[in-house]
Amino acid sequence: MKSPCVAACKNNGGICSGCHRTMDEISQWRHLSDEQRDSAMNTLAGKEATHQCPSCDNNAVCDISLGKETCWCFELEERDTSTLQKSNTCLCRKCLSKLPIA
Repeated sequence: MKSPCVAACKNNGGICSGCHRTMDEISQWRHLSDEQRDSAMNTLAGKEATHQCPSCDNNAVCDISLGKETCWCFELEERDTSTLQKSNTCLCRKCLSKLPIA
């Protein structure tokens, strides 16, 4: 089974420090179809995006922008964003995971 796991697992406030999946994404991985796994891996790799991260300019995804009711980041512990410039755009998973937990 394909997986983005890089064997550097650590739960960092709800997001894996290694592959940047949420804990729910990791636990549900085995229930996904091959197509769903491929899509998730493309998103994690930055091949699919809804916008550019305002912090690093890499590709990022907001599930709400994709028409979903919630976003992947709602599962995470709240991060301290006080040091960031105000933006209406979400951070990518890597930049969000670097922020301290509020």
